[in-house]
Amino acid sequence: MNIQKRIFVSYPLNMRYLIAPILGILFLYSCNSSMNDMDEPKYTNDLINETSPYLLQHAHNPVDWKAWNEETLELAKTDNKLMIISIGYAACHWCHVMEKESFEDSLVASVMNDNFINVKVDREERPDVDQIYISAVELMTGRAGWPLNVITLPDGRPIWGGTYFRKEDWIKSIEKIQELYEEEPQNLIDYADRLEEGIKSIDLLTFNSGDVDFSSYDTTMLVESWSKNFDYRFGGTNRAPKFMMPVNYQYLLRNAMASGDKELLDYVLLTLDKIAYGGVYDHIGGGFARYSTDDRWHVPHFEKMLYDNAQLVSLYSDAYSITKKPLYKEVVFETLEFVKKELTDESGAFYSSLDADSENEQGELEEGTYYIYTIEELESLLADDFELFKAYYNINSFGKWENDQYVLIRTKSDETIMADFNLTTEALQKKKNNWRSVLSEYRDKRPRPRLDDKSLTSWNGLMLKGYLDAYRVFQKEEYLEVALKNAQFILDEQLQESGALLHSYKDGTSAINGYLEDYASVMEAFISLYEITLDEQWLEKSLQLKDYVFEKFWDEEKAMFYFTSEDDPKLVTRNFEYRDNVIPASNSIMAKNLFKLSHYYDLPEVGKAAKQMLKNVLPELEQYPGSFSNWLDLLSNYQNDYYEVVVMGENALKVIGEINSEYIPNKLLAGSMRSSDSYLLEGRFVEGETLIYVCVNNTCKLPMRETSAALKAIRRY
Repeated sequence: MNIQKRIFVSYPLNMRYLIAPILGILFLYSCNSSMNDMDEPKYTNDLINETSPYLLQHAHNPVDWKAWNEETLELAKTDNKLMIISIGYAACHWCHVMEKESFEDSLVASVMNDNFINVKVDREERPDVDQIYISAVELMTGRAGWPLNVITLPDGRPIWGGTYFRKEDWIKSIEKIQELYEEEPQNLIDYADRLEEGIKSIDLLTFNSGDVDFSSYDTTMLVESWSKNFDYRFGGTNRAPKFMMPVNYQYLLRNAMASGDKELLDYVLLTLDKIAYGGVYDHIGGGFARYSTDDRWHVPHFEKMLYDNAQLVSLYSDAYSITKKPLYKEVVFETLEFVKKELTDESGAFYSSLDADSENEQGELEEGTYYIYTIEELESLLADDFELFKAYYNINSFGKWENDQYVLIRTKSDETIMADFNLTTEALQKKKNNWRSVLSEYRDKRPRPRLDDKSLTSWNGLMLKGYLDAYRVFQKEEYLEVALKNAQFILDEQLQESGALLHSYKDGTSAINGYLEDYASVMEAFISLYEITLDEQWLEKSLQLKDYVFEKFWDEEKAMFYFTSEDDPKLVTRNFEYRDNVIPASNSIMAKNLFKLSHYYDLPEVGKAAKQMLKNVLPELEQYPGSFSNWLDLLSNYQNDYYEVVVMGENALKVIGEINSEYIPNKLLAGSMRSSDSYLLEGRFVEGETLIYVCVNNTCKLPMRETSAALKAIRRY
């Protein structure tokens, strides 16, 4: 295997822990030929009873896999056996490689079955389990990713782990661990004790009792420190691989607009341009891959995740509202068309992902085969248009990937191409549409990437907000219709009478008690839905979810929310998720929700909680601003005037739409077409009028009748 292409994805722990691994096992990486799929399954294990597509992928392995549940954990204790806990997800390329090389091999299965209780975990279904063991592997090896393979004591405490292993190394490693367990069990127990303390120390948040004046808190030095990692040539960070990290650019965009920092704004827009030009963006079918394996956004890790596309739709919509750049509009429209076509269930739910792999001509799974082309294919398909297409998408040394195959990447704007080839805007757009049509039809004849058709509540919340942000900026009714259907799906299928949310949905079945991320993303989306529709049920649902989260997740001593409910079985530790990553931390989203709800309902204690949560993360934020960008976005609400914009009257929705289309991150919207006794609305309805109230800190300007006047009264951002 090409070692440069092996990617490890790590959570940013932002701390240094020196826990030496108990074993001096050499981690080597290689790739061997996989065995052919059999027509009829020779083996079937307990995973056949699961609904997760990832678990079902392993249901016919010779390994006697079991699902993560109380029965499995009790079996390990009863039999006094070590557990192998193997964690991955359906779209994970290297998970598939290790399955082919090891988990489908009868010799490997024999060693695993004879000595271990073998547990397969879908990290997307069980992020709580994944968090524990990925932290353990980070501490043991300095890095972690998926597939994640951990050996634990019968009580579930980890003693050894890593990511991808070649077959021979895997067998030697697990045999050595079993030998140690039989001959020197106390050494493993002692190591488990030390590692457990290390895991618990990772999230040692402390209650910050100091006084902090957020309004004068200087973020200039933080951004300057952060900018040392900026890539001013290709955008993003100056490293490979490159992840999109939309939450970072949401904050940097806001900071640039608020401070008037043109250099920072140019950097953010350069990044958005390069991502949209890059191979990480699917120029034929729309939508984004998970990350780029190189430093110029060219060759993607081809899996497409719902959460990336959701957040990037929001980001590009906001960028369009500032710049009115056609490229950003095109990206949003094409990405949502991809989501509609590939990731949307008839119930209104959104699916999780498309696999990186699909079958090649030999019938074997191979990464990226659905998306790549040879020159011969393109010349045959595009005929006289090939030379123009070649220039547009760099069918040359710059766009070449491997094995004489090309991943489409742009380097020139439409305007430059039109000048070079003497084309009008209409002519170029017609050609682009034709290219997409021809190549879409061609590649759809290939075996398609596998679909992970489970729906996760947290990711649905992100995609719901993505549709709402697109509607807010572009006012396409279709986007609001999709959003409303998805919101109703969440109410009907995932929200329980008790007030609890369930985490996963597939084939008509909802399962797994919800995590903080589910409540946080749904609350945020419901608040956005209220700000667009003025339907108070969505705001009220958010308030009810807030009450439930405080009851089941809040830690009074730390003033922070646990990731898991108090009703969930206890794992090695109960942790706090507060560092932003490819998805914002559930605590940072919650803090922003509390900030808004405190304004909507005049709840000073709720506002105080949001402030305290922000204070708690400040010490670490100052060291690692890139891992706290959503918290910095909340901080911005205290640094500038934060506006409560209330619109009352028959034309309230029209006015709300006009305000929403503008980039104003430092505001919330409320209103009604009729009289209301809600906190922000009471006494503000005047029959026959549509009035706009602009308020800051309970001080309001005189009501206005024109949207333009209200917008002038708001000092952004």
